[in-house]
Amino acid sequence: MPESPILEIDNISKHYPGVQALQQVSMNVAAGEVRALLGKNGAGKSTLIKILSGATTLDEGQIRVDGAQVQITSPAVAFAVGIGTVYQEMSLVPGLTVAENILLGRWPLANRVGVRIINRRELLREAQEALDMMGASLRMNTLVADLNVSERQIVEIAKALSFKPKVLVLDEPTSSLPQSEVEQLLKLVRQLASNGVAIIYVSHRLQEIPRVADSITVLREGRLIDTIPISAASPDVIAKMMIGEGWNKTFSHSTGTQSRKVILSAEKISVKGYLREASFELHEGEVLGIAGLLGSGRTELLESIVGMRKPDTGAVYMDGELVRKPNPGLMRSKGIGLTPEDRKQQGLVMPLDVEQNLVMSSMNRVSTGGVLSPAKSRELARDMVIKLSVAASGLHTIVSTLSGGNQQKIVIGKWLNAQARVLLMDEPTRGIDIQAKDQVYRLVRDLAQQGVGIIFVSSELEEVLEVSDRILILNHGRVTAELSGAEAKLEQVLALTMAEVSI
Repeated sequence: MPESPILEIDNISKHYPGVQALQQVSMNVAAGEVRALLGKNGAGKSTLIKILSGATTLDEGQIRVDGAQVQITSPAVAFAVGIGTVYQEMSLVPGLTVAENILLGRWPLANRVGVRIINRRELLREAQEALDMMGASLRMNTLVADLNVSERQIVEIAKALSFKPKVLVLDEPTSSLPQSEVEQLLKLVRQLASNGVAIIYVSHRLQEIPRVADSITVLREGRLIDTIPISAASPDVIAKMMIGEGWNKTFSHSTGTQSRKVILSAEKISVKGYLREASFELHEGEVLGIAGLLGSGRTELLESIVGMRKPDTGAVYMDGELVRKPNPGLMRSKGIGLTPEDRKQQGLVMPLDVEQNLVMSSMNRVSTGGVLSPAKSRELARDMVIKLSVAASGLHTIVSTLSGGNQQKIVIGKWLNAQARVLLMDEPTRGIDIQAKDQVYRLVRDLAQQGVGIIFVSSELEEVLEVSDRILILNHGRVTAELSGAEAKLEQVLALTMAEVSI
């Protein structure tokens, strides 16, 4: 591992009202080193990233790049001193093209009859150069609004690479990518490191860390726990550093007390380009896992059931009765809730507080004659915060300030307050730490024990196997197999999700 530090962080501290986000954190990252930055939600990773990217400023401490002390007061300054950041939550402009987003704010100009206009040829050339660094292929003139999530992630990374940074911070860069592009990204990270770029790599997918990192730094509750070489970073060591003493990970395959009663069924759901005659049944108290690669039609199936997307063919039945013209309001009234993949855009109202988000789907329980009862609202929200162990300073904490794991708890709690009988969970553990994941698993099991029917969709096949009573394989929009959750093997599920099927 290279020894010359290109990034030096010296005793950084950051305080927010009621929270010491970082306390005297120090770390050095060498030129050509990939440093994994780990810690559970709320450990201080996001705050450190925001300081390095110029999104916020430090209270105490120093930062040096290539030996020179820098004052990072804005994202523009961060890029100017050689630090590029790719956030988990993307910052693209949907109405602009791929090329325009990659060079956003730096479009090359040319003189035409005394007028400065965008040099389209140079714009396309420079943007393509950034994409070529990733080995990615996208149409330069495609609007970002027309791209899927994984393609948007590629554009976001290419945008940072276009600055040719000395230090590249990657915050959950693979959380939205299919496996083929994950491998491509990990190879790119190693390639950039071999060219002397220092990389800080943040990921909750611990299986990626040994394949990409030279060393790891662990934060816990705003403090530096340790920095160790990857050769010493076994999963047990990492978990102990992240969580501390007194926590044991325990799971069981049997989750529910499923009955023979079918609570929800879908019959031959087809959506052009996504689904082809997908059918299934969900029983009371059952956790039904859906395993499939990105693009297999998982999200589209859930959206069709909950009424967010109108299928081309097929029908949905609740308690054996056909649901005519499903829409989100109607399905909510029938007891169906969805925790969406994109919790910030579809699951929460980010400027509102914890209480408002928790009661927004259960207004009938906190109002009388159409008049909201603040006391009932407060009580309902407070009980759910306690039940789900939401880490927030109070009910009036703005949801956007919470960690990803706590935001996900609010999304789930919203539907529990609405007394959902069926819960559709799309990537419920995306971007949250291992302890928060364990809490979600336990919550799923508890709900199933209470008779709630749950559909659990995840890109992480291990957790589908962990929580599911039964597993459906979704491959290129078709349900191609059904397995018992207790008997299914990872290799078997992976092979089925990747098998060639006729389209």
